[in-house]
Amino acid sequence: MQIRDRITELRRVLASDLTPNPKNWRTHPDAQRDAVRGVLADIGYADALLARENSMGQLELIDGHLRAETTPDVLVPVLVLDISEEEADKILLTHDPLAAMAGADRERVSDLVESCEFEHPQVVQMLDQLEKDLSESTWPFGDEAGRPEVEIPELYQVVVECEGEHEQQQVYERMRKEGYRCRVLTL
Repeated sequence: MQIRDRITELRRVLASDLTPNPKNWRTHPDAQRDAVRGVLADIGYADALLARENSMGQLELIDGHLRAETTPDVLVPVLVLDISEEEADKILLTHDPLAAMAGADRERVSDLVESCEFEHPQVVQMLDQLEKDLSESTWPFGDEAGRPEVEIPELYQVVVECEGEHEQQQVYERMRKEGYRCRVLTL
């Protein structure tokens, strides 16, 4: 598998000049907003926002909406991606859920919480809640052996390589007419 690097550059951009993505599905409760303000105040920017140039030549956000809203008058680091609108939608949909799939090692979290001091009470509250959630959870974070087994049914699939998009569409339509469930992939 060949992995493409879609980052074209790192730019410093005034946060208020970034265009929010109209398809952004994430919401930000007050507790999260307060915690982000606290972390930005204690540490500053330690991660870049993700954006792409839209058809109007504007940098449209894919990730980092809350940080941009929180610091509108700040030059923020932005990774500019060479991607289409459709690819941006895919990143917008999967970026946060992929990160949320990670497990947690309770002991390491506790050690880190004990070793770090934060000035802002919102950040301390967030970390207290994290420890509470981990201690009350029945899910064995970081413990592969305790996870329930999931049965994955066998799937039988065929990949057809086509000469171009037109032929791909013809094959897709023919297979659908024959009753097959199909998806169009472009790799």
